[in-house]
Amino acid sequence: MLHVTTRTTGPDRPENSPARTNATPHRSGHEETPLEHIDDALSVHEDEGLHKGLKARHVQMIAIGGAIGTGLFLGAGGRLASAGPALVFVYAICGFFAFLILRALGELVLHRPTSGSFVSYAREFFGEKTAFVTGWLYWLNWVMTAIVDVTAVALYMNFFGKYWAPFGDVPQWLFALLALAVVMGLNLLSVKVFGELEFWFALIKVVAIVAFLLVGTWMVIFGTPVEGATVGFSLIAENGGWLPNGLLASVLVVQGVVFAYASIELIGTAAGETENPEKVMPKAINTVIVRIAVFYVGSVLLLSLLLPYTAYEAGVSPFVTFFGSIGVEGVDVIMNLVVLTAALSSLNAGLYSTGRILRSMSLAGSAPRFADKVSRNGVPFGGILLTGVVTLLGVGLNALVPDEAFEIVLNMAAIGIISAWGMIVLCQMRLQAWAKAGILTRPAFRMPGAPFTGYLTLAFLATVLVLMAFDWPVGTLTISSLGLIIPALVLGWFACRGRILEIAASRPPLPAAKR
Repeated sequence: MLHVTTRTTGPDRPENSPARTNATPHRSGHEETPLEHIDDALSVHEDEGLHKGLKARHVQMIAIGGAIGTGLFLGAGGRLASAGPALVFVYAICGFFAFLILRALGELVLHRPTSGSFVSYAREFFGEKTAFVTGWLYWLNWVMTAIVDVTAVALYMNFFGKYWAPFGDVPQWLFALLALAVVMGLNLLSVKVFGELEFWFALIKVVAIVAFLLVGTWMVIFGTPVEGATVGFSLIAENGGWLPNGLLASVLVVQGVVFAYASIELIGTAAGETENPEKVMPKAINTVIVRIAVFYVGSVLLLSLLLPYTAYEAGVSPFVTFFGSIGVEGVDVIMNLVVLTAALSSLNAGLYSTGRILRSMSLAGSAPRFADKVSRNGVPFGGILLTGVVTLLGVGLNALVPDEAFEIVLNMAAIGIISAWGMIVLCQMRLQAWAKAGILTRPAFRMPGAPFTGYLTLAFLATVLVLMAFDWPVGTLTISSLGLIIPALVLGWFACRGRILEIAASRPPLPAAKR
């Protein structure tokens, strides 16, 4: 139970507004409003038992790792094959909206850092029902992402079968199981271990991308042929132009590109375990747009300038395809090890995030009690183990349908991430409205162009869902699965409602509870 000591604030406190608390303020430069005092107490409650073991360098690399993952290293190959060079513009547009979402999250984080991230903000601004739905949809996203990652690891390991025969005889599902067991075991040690793993995973990815950008740029500038063909913009013109398969093909890959940017919101979860989040978070968030422009848009553009779009294929990293084509012995093997690292990094981040989100939900009554368990090292092992057990379904998918496993779960993950991003924007809009009404003070670090950019982002996310519905068969079937997901959420709410309301009654009332 959260115990809050209140005191009367005098005539300046509006009638029926939340009372002040003795929670330690995390803001500076202004007198805290009553709601902000309660927010501080709620954050302390959610983060109790967790350790602030993440330093500035960890957060910087978590932000980088969130912006570079399997969506680029593995997924870009199939999308280049279907959409052609116009994929560059798709990445740029989606990257713009990803930046807006990250700035919206940054505003929320500076308002109140918490490991519960936007699920906690959904509870604050919209109430328990919204937090329940948001939390479980986000958990669905990460479970599906974890399945994507173990599938990607298995695909990458199969690549080495042609170099070492025993690898070729290992079933795909066994590689997936080993990846899950190793990463989950490391994640259970401490948040510092997670931070160090993510730091080095991200550093490897950055070095690899920079190496590709340097090599690719050199070859384009000096016109070095690849497989006997001329490189540069003439290569695009000779192979059907920017839209070789038409505009529709480019539009239909948008949902896959959106997934490529998934994990950028992880920085919000890390805020609750970060030293000096008020100083560290704005810097980390503001540099993401540069990384998006250079790493994503720059990489896809170079891939289009170096090889015909028909050279790439689904299930094969485009970077492996490129380095394998330039005839340098062993470079494709090294690059495959790098993309293997990217998959392990994403899996590591997913287990970290769901452990904290499930703990926040469990403390509110929305998740099983087991999920709020914290080890002596400050690790919410209950939520991590719960996610790991469900991820075993991904191992089963790799055993039953190894060829289709990646695309099936990729689309399921897209639903979860779209709902999460939509909630981040809605919470930012509510925060802005409450600040205008004098209920709380808006942070100086803000979403640019709000609320207009908020409405624009929500319209974009809604468009992505519509596009998924028309992407037969996988996208259409994925949207159809909402017919099962929504009733499951409704039943889950009624099953948990008693405990949720009991816990909510023990907390200071927030304005959202009265609306």
